[in-house]
Amino acid sequence: MTVQFGVFLTPTAADPARVVELAVAAEGAGIDLVTVQDHPYQPAFLDAWTLLSVIAGRTERVTLSGNVLNLPLRHPAMLARSAASLDLLTGGRVTMGLGAGFFWDGIAAMGGPRRTPGEGVDALSEAITVMRALWSTEPGGVFLDGPQYPITGAKRGPAPAHPIPICVGALKPRMLRLIGRQADGWWASLNMLGDETELATSGAIIDEAARAAGRDPGAIARILNVGGADAHPERLVHLARTYGVSTFVLAGDDPRAIERFGSEVAPAVRAELGR
Repeated sequence: MTVQFGVFLTPTAADPARVVELAVAAEGAGIDLVTVQDHPYQPAFLDAWTLLSVIAGRTERVTLSGNVLNLPLRHPAMLARSAASLDLLTGGRVTMGLGAGFFWDGIAAMGGPRRTPGEGVDALSEAITVMRALWSTEPGGVFLDGPQYPITGAKRGPAPAHPIPICVGALKPRMLRLIGRQADGWWASLNMLGDETELATSGAIIDEAARAAGRDPGAIARILNVGGADAHPERLVHLARTYGVSTFVLAGDDPRAIERFGSEVAPAVRAELGR
C-alpha cells in the first residue's frame, strides 16, 4: 500500500518567515505534502494562497494544498485560474483541498454568503464542475447555469500541468455522498470524528455514492489530519490497513515533530505496509 505524509501548518502573520521555513524543513525531512489553514476572515493569519505561492518558490518537490480552502470567500473560477497557474509554475505540485465553509459569522463579515447546509453542498458541487470545466482543453467557452456560480461563456484555461485532484473536507452524509459522486478525495481530521470507526461509516457512504455514480470507490483518496499523539507508526499503520487512509497530515508547528514525522515515522510506516 502506498501512503504519503504531509504537514498542516498555521499561517500565522506574526512570524511569516517561520511558516515558510517550516515548510522548507518539512521538504528536507522527506515530507510529501505541505498544507496550510485557510481562514480569510482571521486577521492573525496570512492569506493561504499567497503563502502557498511563496512556499512553492522556496521548495522543489512537495505538493501544496490548502487544508482546506474556504469556498464561500474564493470564487471557483478564480480558484481554477490560480491553481492552474501555480501548478504550471511548479511543474504539477498542486492539490485542491476544498471546503464548503464553517465559520459563517466570519464569512458574512467579509461580505461572503451565509449558506445553509444544503446550499453549501450545492455550491461545492457547482464549484467542482466549474473548476474542471475551466481546466479542460475542450474547444469553446464554459456555460453553466448553476444558481450559485453561473458561468456564461468564460474561456477555458490555462490547463494545469497535471490533473489537479479535488479533495473535499467534509463530515456530514450529504457532503460525503457528493465526494463519492464528484471528488477525487475525502479530507478529514481525526480529532473532529466521534471516534475512529467513523472513518469506516463515512467511507461506506462515499463508496456507495461512488458506485451509484459508476465510479471506482478505490480511486477516491482518504486524507487524514492527525495530531502528535496519533503520529506514531503503529497507529498510522492501523489506520491505513483498517480504513484505507492513504495520506497522513501532521497538524502542528513543532519543527522537531515535523522532522521526526518525515525522517522516522514515514519510513517506518512505509516499510510495515510494504510487507
